[in-house]
Amino acid sequence: MTGTGTGTLPRRRSLLRDLSLSAVVAGVLSALINFAGPFLVVLEATRAAGLDAAQTASWVWALSIGNGLCSVVLSLCTRVPVVVAWSTPGAALLIASLGGFSFAEAVGAFIAASLAAAVFGLTGWFGWILARVPAPVLQALLAGILLPFVITAAGAFATAPLIAGGIVLTFFLGKRFFDRYAVLAALAAGLLLSWATGSFHALAPVMTLGGPVFTAPVFTPAALVSIALPLFIVTMASQNAPGIALLQSQGYRPNDRLLVGSISAVSAALAPFGAHGINLGAITAAIAIGPESHPDRARRYVAGVAGGLSYLLIGWFGGVIVAWFQAIPSETVAVVAAVALLGSALTALTGAMSGDARTGLAALTTLAVTMSGTVFLGLGAAFWGLLAGSAVHLVLARRPARQDGSR
Repeated sequence: MTGTGTGTLPRRRSLLRDLSLSAVVAGVLSALINFAGPFLVVLEATRAAGLDAAQTASWVWALSIGNGLCSVVLSLCTRVPVVVAWSTPGAALLIASLGGFSFAEAVGAFIAASLAAAVFGLTGWFGWILARVPAPVLQALLAGILLPFVITAAGAFATAPLIAGGIVLTFFLGKRFFDRYAVLAALAAGLLLSWATGSFHALAPVMTLGGPVFTAPVFTPAALVSIALPLFIVTMASQNAPGIALLQSQGYRPNDRLLVGSISAVSAALAPFGAHGINLGAITAAIAIGPESHPDRARRYVAGVAGGLSYLLIGWFGGVIVAWFQAIPSETVAVVAAVALLGSALTALTGAMSGDARTGLAALTTLAVTMSGTVFLGLGAAFWGLLAGSAVHLVLARRPARQDGSR
């Protein structure tokens, strides 16, 4: 049994012996920072779905419990710092996609997307498929989903210029001087300015623990194509793939079948309680996986355990958390969520334009169609963007050269 997934340790390590304050702090921070920015995107998705307070708390509970269980169990079993997070790009996709569907239909799509991810992960099809879909097209799909949300948030400058301006200024100053905590600082600035301007909504006294609320799934072709398909693609391409790459960059040899397959299976099991998708973390996971956690990478799995325990604790207080966040002005939520998505949007745009002229045209087509918000035959813009970009790529594909050099 290896200790870190690197094949270098002959025996299982002791958690108590490997325990360190730096790893524990890194794990807790990775969880808390996820609640500082990406969590607001999840709340926007619950608002788009028209959920009541109990259903919203259940959504938070399901995501937190799923993140926590997977992080703790997989980190202990593999001795790799496995950091699990919810699909932030997936939540951004849902903001634009849920309006035309009932929540029961959305739950059916969540289950389908997670089951597909589990199958593709466990069988090893995940890597095989990604190798055959042009990466710039997938990145353009993600960019087309994220950019409208970022652009729309600019409208907050008209209704709450002081709050919006303060958040943006703090964020970019943070990027300059303390990059890792820029989103956290932007959130703090937004809350302070909201309080100073008297913009907070009345806070209902809620002292109940969060808990699951079951929603029976309904499976419809339109929801499967408009929600499940793009959710599956975005989660796999923009979350699980970077998560595996991040682990590899730190010298680990993660078992992608075990990690992606098991996490996606848990996601499917929790979908009836609101979990739209959990997956390997990428951005916030870097805190726990990198040298900031511990100089010895064999001891960094403690950060995965600590982060998972933090999620489990937070999950049971979902009702309190949701009630508190619902008192925050919508402008604050929108702008903080937008700056939290800037990094992902920039990465996606860079990836979309990274190919040759042929893939660039296909990616640009995907981006334009996805950003248009077009709904045709009951199918959302994300589906049509992916279809259009893939079609352009096939049309422009070069035929392989013959042995005599002709085409």
